[in-house]
Amino acid sequence: MSDLLERLRGRGWRMTAQRRVVAEVLDGEHVHLTADEVHARAVGRLPEISRATVYNTLGELVSLGEVLEVATDKRAKRYDPNAHQPHHHLVCGQCGAIRDVHPTGNPMADLPDSERFGFSVSDVEVTYRGICPNCAAA
Repeated sequence: MSDLLERLRGRGWRMTAQRRVVAEVLDGEHVHLTADEVHARAVGRLPEISRATVYNTLGELVSLGEVLEVATDKRAKRYDPNAHQPHHHLVCGQCGAIRDVHPTGNPMADLPDSERFGFSVSDVEVTYRGICPNCAAA
């Protein structure tokens, strides 16, 4: 059973067959699927699942804070089940591959008071961009 499924069960989230399939599709390391990719994989496991059900389920998971909605560029939003471990993203500028990264240090502390303009900073999103090994080799 995936960590996401365990977290959802722990919350008492009603686990329908459709919801379970969406959660199973999102299981794994470095998962950053678009809604359409989630739907395509879900159909492979449960052919009758509708696109609307997938979109609604993803919306619920984001609202619950169990899945992050990630927008790293002008491409489609992606869904990241790694919602409870602070991390940043490494994005390939050619193919769009995304990896979770966990650099050391504290990005909140890296912003000097003089650059906060009176803001009370509550969160930091860092995206590293580059070219993945597959694209570099091509």
